[in-house]
Amino acid sequence: MPAPESVLKLCETFADHRDHYRSGNYNEAQLRKEFLDPFFAALGWDMDNAQGLAPQYRDVIHEDSLRIGPHVKAPDCAFTLHGQRKFFLEAKKPAVNIKSDTDPAFQLRRYAWSAKMPLSILSDFEEFAIYDTRIKPATGDPSSKARTFYCTFDQYAEKWDEIAAIFSRDAILKGSFDNYADSNKKKKGTAEVDTAFLEEIERWRDLLARNLALRNPALSVRDLNFAVQKTIDRLVFLRICEDRGTEDYGKLRSIANGTQTYPRLLELFRAADQRYNSGLFHFSKEKGQAEEPDTLTPHLVLDDKVLKDIIVHLYYPDSPYEFSVLPADILGSVYEQFLGKVINLTAGHRAVVEDKPEVKKAGGVFYTPSYIVDYIVKQTVGPLIEGKTPKQIESIRVLDPACGSGSFLIVVYQFLLDWYHQFYISHDPEKLAKGKFPVLVQARGGGWSLTTAERKRILLAHVFGVDIDSQAVEVTKLSLLLKVLEGETTQSVQRELIHQRVLPDLSENIKCGNSLIASDFYAQPGLPEMDADAHLRVNVFDWDGKGGFPEIMKAGGFDAVVGNPPYIFTRELISSHERDYYASRYALSWEKHNTFMLFMEAMLWLLRPTGRGSFIVPNSWLTIESAQHLRRTLIPQLLGVVDFNFPVFQRVSMEPCIFVISGSIADGPVATLRIASKDEFLAGVPTLSEREPWHEQGGRISVSASDEVSKTFKGITERCSTVGECFDVKTGLQAYEKGKGMPRQTASDVANHVFDCWEKIDLTTVRYLEGKDVGRYQIRWSGMLMRYGPWLSQPRELSQFTRPRIVIREITGQFPKCLHASLTDEQFLNNKSILNVLSNDDDKEFLAVLMAVLNSKLISLFYKNFAVKGARKIFPKIVIKNLREFPFPKKIAKSQTDRIVALVEKMLDLQKQRAAVKTPHEQTALDRQISATDAQIDRLVYDLYGLTEEEIALVEGA
Repeated sequence: MPAPESVLKLCETFADHRDHYRSGNYNEAQLRKEFLDPFFAALGWDMDNAQGLAPQYRDVIHEDSLRIGPHVKAPDCAFTLHGQRKFFLEAKKPAVNIKSDTDPAFQLRRYAWSAKMPLSILSDFEEFAIYDTRIKPATGDPSSKARTFYCTFDQYAEKWDEIAAIFSRDAILKGSFDNYADSNKKKKGTAEVDTAFLEEIERWRDLLARNLALRNPALSVRDLNFAVQKTIDRLVFLRICEDRGTEDYGKLRSIANGTQTYPRLLELFRAADQRYNSGLFHFSKEKGQAEEPDTLTPHLVLDDKVLKDIIVHLYYPDSPYEFSVLPADILGSVYEQFLGKVINLTAGHRAVVEDKPEVKKAGGVFYTPSYIVDYIVKQTVGPLIEGKTPKQIESIRVLDPACGSGSFLIVVYQFLLDWYHQFYISHDPEKLAKGKFPVLVQARGGGWSLTTAERKRILLAHVFGVDIDSQAVEVTKLSLLLKVLEGETTQSVQRELIHQRVLPDLSENIKCGNSLIASDFYAQPGLPEMDADAHLRVNVFDWDGKGGFPEIMKAGGFDAVVGNPPYIFTRELISSHERDYYASRYALSWEKHNTFMLFMEAMLWLLRPTGRGSFIVPNSWLTIESAQHLRRTLIPQLLGVVDFNFPVFQRVSMEPCIFVISGSIADGPVATLRIASKDEFLAGVPTLSEREPWHEQGGRISVSASDEVSKTFKGITERCSTVGECFDVKTGLQAYEKGKGMPRQTASDVANHVFDCWEKIDLTTVRYLEGKDVGRYQIRWSGMLMRYGPWLSQPRELSQFTRPRIVIREITGQFPKCLHASLTDEQFLNNKSILNVLSNDDDKEFLAVLMAVLNSKLISLFYKNFAVKGARKIFPKIVIKNLREFPFPKKIAKSQTDRIVALVEKMLDLQKQRAAVKTPHEQTALDRQISATDAQIDRLVYDLYGLTEEEIALVEGA
């Protein structure tokens, strides 16, 4: 589209008075008002908040000046969508040469990189530059570094389409901005801020651990980990406070000058204790504080060189970070990864950093994506506070029982802060900003902000967490304390200090313990003597006793329980007595030792009857046999299921789901939704389709594609038998010897007497099928052979592999023809990657009808919607229990059988011909015949199941 008339007039005005604008007398404020504001208004942005939105939801947030290094300030504007920053605009007066000057580019890149923004803009209207701000900035970078677009004002007319396609508000709503950013995501040199900061604090940990272990030879492993973690947390906290303006900039850096660095740092920490009253700086016993003070770190020895190295790298120019905009979720994800490792001591008292055993077993640490956390919080806390007043929600308590680094609790806290703020500014804010205990204060730049005292009250009243890892608990506290201070300045903190110390003590809100094991663990008979390490590892936690949350549990429990619990136990890391305890206390969920299911069961007694709970967990619980008892209990309380048909977590192939339950029996239908991608989820977040879950068969929950599909198959199952009732369904054999690898060889190996060296006990060499050998209406044996005999782990009856039968490949294909089934009466062994279906009287015609059914579009749709693992994109499978439950007609007319058998025989013959021909012309001709025959079989299957024309159209259009 052409540039708007308003932009062309701006260009004309600038050209007419260019010398004036380029003079030193024309400043940035004038430039923004006269040129950049109307320029971006033409791109659809509400530059002056004409809509009257709350400060955090404005289209454009005008940033206050903050120090970055000694001379520079923050970018002028942050452009946001639904409260999420999308890009920065840094404005310069036209006297600045944007194309060649290095300082403005570095300033913008450093700020935007720290905020983890993919793109940002530098402009004086005369020049317009776009930077890829995922590329780590470094001092000395030329101004062209990471610049992806540059033009001058006289090119706006011809470049308007290109600019608007990325940075107009409409383009961002449609995803064009994200698509543009994603297109260069793997660009050489990109190093996102979380990855870089993780590497930095891991370096600090290594430096501190080695030096503390060297200089303090009596230090235990546990004390070493505590001291290192506390020191890093305190440094990070104070440095962030400096960039946010609540501490004097450079105070920490001054410690690096001179000697006695650690003693002087401790003085700074003690001053922070008096200032903030946080457990982070808690060195002496105080009335009202539940936690014991830190008496360890003040008496340690730490070399100056180590501390100076760390402190210097916290500041410009050695540091690329702008801590004032480092997002809370980024800090959380960094710490989540950081906590995946632990410091150990060698026999010579040398510190080494290693992966935690449970993390190593799991293949890494997996941080919950922010869009998942946001959704869970909105589905639980949202309904509890909607339409209420602050007085009515003052007793609402929200819990994460496995809080990790605090990602869920940070979002819970922010959600509540936003709600309180919106309520207050809608109910006479001027009055609420007065009195002895005001809840609002005039914000910088206009509008209203919550007072620090009110932010503290909200946190202490509503937010609670537990984690078994003491370091994780400390990180959660750190993140929440930083959130309390967001938006504060040195002046506002001083104001608060007149009345009380600034930060709350979180020891009664965030606690360390094993959410799943209470002190009755010690009442088990035959419990062996446990040393201190064993007690700390078990880490019992009494929810309703001392050290727990007795008042909350006495009142009925928590109003909301949220989180992403750990998924699988590392069996070798827990004792037999722990396993016995879990089996006894968690009778609904212990069978397969899936940790997340134990947390799901715990949620039932942690929630009060009026509460709501939600976790993200593997979707296997919806269908697996071992979760049947848990499902029977949960289904009556179930409010909704979102089944993710894609791997939400990076580097993990598992497909999860979100479930939401009520604290008591729920009324009305269950909201269910299957999601194929992140984009689809974000587009469909506001609403869920309401329908009953498919749980008639075995109490399983399968999320259907649509209401119509559910109704169609519900009718089919009501008038049909099942495959398991009509046929004998068996798995293959366990194709290896007891305690040995699988003894299989190719036909050429047999010819070359490879078997001669084997033990000759009833040796029988049989053709052997693998899953890849089975297709639709065809078997292509790859030439594998194997020994069959009693030495096999699970040999099965040999007759299973010699009778007429259908063989079905376990790994399925893509819809609309998912299943791969073929009929054979030849002797083939097969392992468990192939299922076998036999008829009681070896009726080949009966089997042929079933083969037609299994290969049909109808049954593929049934499988994709209702089988345990049918909807998975990663290794979708057909399991024997599901196959046995597939619907199969109770009665089949002889005429129907004859027509189907004739077409099946034709299909088998066509597949043989197709395998034999070589030329493309012959292959294409046969493919067309196969497709036409397939369609004819589908029509006969529809008739077999009694589908109406409307139902047939539904299946065909799926």
